[in-house]
Amino acid sequence: MDHPQQPQYTGLNRWLRSAMIARLQASRREGTFGTFLGDWKWIFEYSRRYRAAVVFYVLMGIASSTLGIGASVASKYLIDIVLARSTDRLWLLVLAAVAGTVFSLTFNGVVSRLSARISIDVNNDIQADIFSRILDADWKSLSAYASGDLLNRFTNDVNTVASNAVNWLPNVLISTYSFLATFLVILHYDVTMAFLALLSAPFLLLTSRYLMRRLREYRRKVLELNSGMMSFESETFSNFDNIKSFGLTERSCRRMTGWQRDYKKTNLAYNLFSIQANVWLSVLGSVVTFAAFGYCLFRLWSGAITFGTMTLFLQQSNRLSSTFNKLVSIFPGMVNGAVSAHRVRELTELEREPHDDAAAAALRARAAGGLRVEMQDAGYAYEPGKPVLHDCVFSAAPNQIVALVGPSGEGKTTILRLLLGLIRPTEGRVELCAGDRRFAMSADTREFFAYVPQGNSLFSGTVADNLRMMKEDASDAELEAVLRSACAWEFVQGMDHGLYSRVGERGKGLSEGQAQRLALARALLRDAPILLLDEATSALDPATERRILQNLMQECSGRTCIVTTHRPSVLGLCSRIYRVSGGTLTELDRREAARLMQEEA
Repeated sequence: MDHPQQPQYTGLNRWLRSAMIARLQASRREGTFGTFLGDWKWIFEYSRRYRAAVVFYVLMGIASSTLGIGASVASKYLIDIVLARSTDRLWLLVLAAVAGTVFSLTFNGVVSRLSARISIDVNNDIQADIFSRILDADWKSLSAYASGDLLNRFTNDVNTVASNAVNWLPNVLISTYSFLATFLVILHYDVTMAFLALLSAPFLLLTSRYLMRRLREYRRKVLELNSGMMSFESETFSNFDNIKSFGLTERSCRRMTGWQRDYKKTNLAYNLFSIQANVWLSVLGSVVTFAAFGYCLFRLWSGAITFGTMTLFLQQSNRLSSTFNKLVSIFPGMVNGAVSAHRVRELTELEREPHDDAAAAALRARAAGGLRVEMQDAGYAYEPGKPVLHDCVFSAAPNQIVALVGPSGEGKTTILRLLLGLIRPTEGRVELCAGDRRFAMSADTREFFAYVPQGNSLFSGTVADNLRMMKEDASDAELEAVLRSACAWEFVQGMDHGLYSRVGERGKGLSEGQAQRLALARALLRDAPILLLDEATSALDPATERRILQNLMQECSGRTCIVTTHRPSVLGLCSRIYRVSGGTLTELDRREAARLMQEEA
């Protein structure tokens, strides 16, 4: 249908389009536009996996909106029929109104169920992707993030991204359709009324840039606070025993109060800003409502419209304003989604660990003859120009126990990270050798190491759960055998449920010596050609240590064993001893080794 006022409508479209183009140009100047689009392109990669469901969601929303408008039009005619006391089409209009209501209720239930299901699926998909990428991330890249920050991104930010991936595009399409359809219905009956209903639009667009910028700032601050607070909580709970033992309870409580104070301050500021924005929107909405109501009264008083038409105008005017407000409110959600997506993308774009499947396959074929570990003029620097290690030469062969000794802070931990392929040498080579074949350390060569780190490395679960991490199909008899070798079977047998007794997080409920013995048993169960022990017997008494070392000598036949230690009982069993000092390695001769053992004794 043609209307004489169509040029005004087209002009309004041009004005709205110009305002949005100006906003996008400003974003380009601020350097955020490309990042913003990149973040949303990444979100839509997940949306595409569920496009059939999203399309169904959109179609249901459009159908519901159409029926809602139809029901309003039917109500207009119903009112006019009742007032005119005409019953010819009354039953048809009543049926249409009831059908529209029933469909809307059904639609809301179906969409709610569908949306929840898709949100959970998308959330699980993203979390699974992020989880695997975090575990496969380069150690140095990942160490830049606190555990609480990782957890916050992994949970809260992923939830926000999942919600936007499912709901944002359907909401935009449904709201846009509802807005245009409602506007056209009003325009069909009265052009002036249509533009009165849009009275608040220019003011909302003019303030949108300021509102979006402030929302982005608050969102960033809240997420940073959440990450910091979660990191503090995670660190506190994981060091609970130390905090109590060091008498730091009150200090920790004060720090928690400080975090809460900052959190309260930021959230109250955000709340105040939200109240002010809502007041502004409410005032605009009230002005539009009063203007529309006054205009309708005038038209009704002058006899230009019926009471039913006036009711339709007021209903659709409110609908138009609320739909436009919903469209505007979608964009702050879009900003929040982009901020969270950017934080999650940072994790997905972390540098991956190097993999070498071919090397792992070749080593598996040759592992039966034992593997050598060699370092040739190797060095490493965590920061450019500040080497921790340099010119390191090291060798450990099958049937050898090789020790690394030296004071703390000299680089023993860095050497272990190099051997495990967690970091790569910045100079020289660190290699795993089988016969005349040499392979650089990588994530895939890690399978040839059985590692016992310092401290408590147990996980929550049963004793059997902790051991079977290394061999999931191990029988109870195999578990008993390695526990006997690690001198742990006696105390495990004495626990309430034996192998299936529960162990708390980080071995809570066990002594440090018991935890070390379980860790040794777990390493033996892995049956790897290289055993890497980092102060693995430091918490044991001399008698237990001697028994374990004797068992290890038998268990390690054909294996390469590398230890870091200061215990004379361990050094006395070593084939070779290397001192870590001054950032390099020096192999000790027999006389120096004997003197070192006397000093340590």
